[in-house]
Amino acid sequence: MRCPKCKNMDSKVVDSRMIEEGTIIRRRRECERCWHRFSTFERIGITELVVIKKDGTKELYDRAKLRKSVLLAFAKRPYSPDAIDNLINNLEISWQSSGHEISSKKIWDDILAALKTIDPVVYVRFASVYQSFDGFEDFKHFIE
Repeated sequence: MRCPKCKNMDSKVVDSRMIEEGTIIRRRRECERCWHRFSTFERIGITELVVIKKDGTKELYDRAKLRKSVLLAFAKRPYSPDAIDNLINNLEISWQSSGHEISSKKIWDDILAALKTIDPVVYVRFASVYQSFDGFEDFKHFIE
């Protein structure tokens, strides 16, 4: 692992801990040249999960894209980044156990269901983008 301070490629692991219910390993490392200490995080890569979009096209699952859309729904709302990461981690585990392909509709439905239990405002915001609300009546109908 490259040292962020001196760019040396040799570092040693000083400490390892599991975080986020064992889905991530946090490692404290020490550079063998400048003795700078830094942390790295290891997570299982879900690169083999393919998303089937509405139009039938397929693309590789992108965690960053999903996280960004969820964070947009949380704009100016109190939230914990760890809680969002845990939510996505748990959903990824369930998606991966169901096979190598998943529909974008299933992803958004699962996210909506999870957000409904966390924050009703965020739930409605996320739904408004996902379901392409056109006006106030769409919001009113969805909330009812």
